[in-house]
Amino acid sequence: MLFISPPFGNYISLPYTTCINGSFTLHPRDVLIIQIIKTLRYSFYYGGWTNKIGLRNKGIDYGLTKKGITSIAILNENEIDEFVNRIPNNQNLELNISCPNLDKHMVQDNLHKFVSQDREWCIVKLSPNDTIETVDKLYKQGFRQFHCCNTLPVKEGGLSGKTLIPIVSKKIKQIKEKYPDTTIIAGGGIKDIETLKMYKECGADHFSVSTIMFNPFKFVPFYYNYYKMESDR
Repeated sequence: MLFISPPFGNYISLPYTTCINGSFTLHPRDVLIIQIIKTLRYSFYYGGWTNKIGLRNKGIDYGLTKKGITSIAILNENEIDEFVNRIPNNQNLELNISCPNLDKHMVQDNLHKFVSQDREWCIVKLSPNDTIETVDKLYKQGFRQFHCCNTLPVKEGGLSGKTLIPIVSKKIKQIKEKYPDTTIIAGGGIKDIETLKMYKECGADHFSVSTIMFNPFKFVPFYYNYYKMESDR
């Protein structure tokens, strides 16, 4: 499965893909599109896109009106119960515990309340800087689906692109070796079908794209090859 991650998952749906919408906080936080325009930059130094989009969104109540997987970001532990009460038990979720553009540590404790047999997807989106000890803690809480991974924190914001490839590859192997019953979604630096296949060889079960969609000259041939590969199964 190919997941289309935010911000493009909010707007684009294609065959053989699943959209991830968000990330949504408990309450609205300004306007997303303005923040994208103001902060999105290509860095030739890093060889990838940086952004300080942060968590600009219309809030969880709006997010639950969207189709697909709802990505949520919990800013305070005391928000957990209200999130749980608002979100249906069968709503597919991605818990974003790793936004690099906030000045606070995101909640990682007591997330077990979101684990439900009625959800097909209850994914945790990790940071490139998260250690296997973080995965240990989340695994003990009942999580078995991990997205490797969010953008890399740099002084300019969150960095996406090829810099993430060795980090994501190592993280996939590390998690799969310790927890073979997990499901891994690999994202970060997927610029062509060869990168996707490389992540698969590392042990990834599914894949996620976002940044590549800024460049239609790269995304169109990538998606054509992916579509052909899926339709030929």
